[in-house]
Amino acid sequence: MPAPHLPHSKHRPGSALRYRLAIASRITAAVCGGYYVAYASTALLTVVLPMDRINRVMTASLLSFVVWCATAIWVFAARNAWRGWWPLLASGTVMLGAALAFRDSGMRP
Repeated sequence: MPAPHLPHSKHRPGSALRYRLAIASRITAAVCGGYYVAYASTALLTVVLPMDRINRVMTASLLSFVVWCATAIWVFAARNAWRGWWPLLASGTVMLGAALAFRDSGMRP
């Protein structure tokens, strides 16, 4: 059974390309932006967790997979691609800056 034709849904010439670029942007944000945020959270947690060194690294590394999955979900749940990108860039930069700022005063074994 063919889909009903709705008179108010007009196909614009560039809408298919725009849609594909938006999906490509979200995929890039989920993969690359998610990696950036996961890396930044790992760097920050490695510095601030109150454990001995090996446990800090292992805990931060395992939590990075949770962070990466959460960022991928966030990107595809956002209303548009820009709302998926900017929180990743902002939070990743803040976490990475904090990790670099506190690397000398962080927890040590």
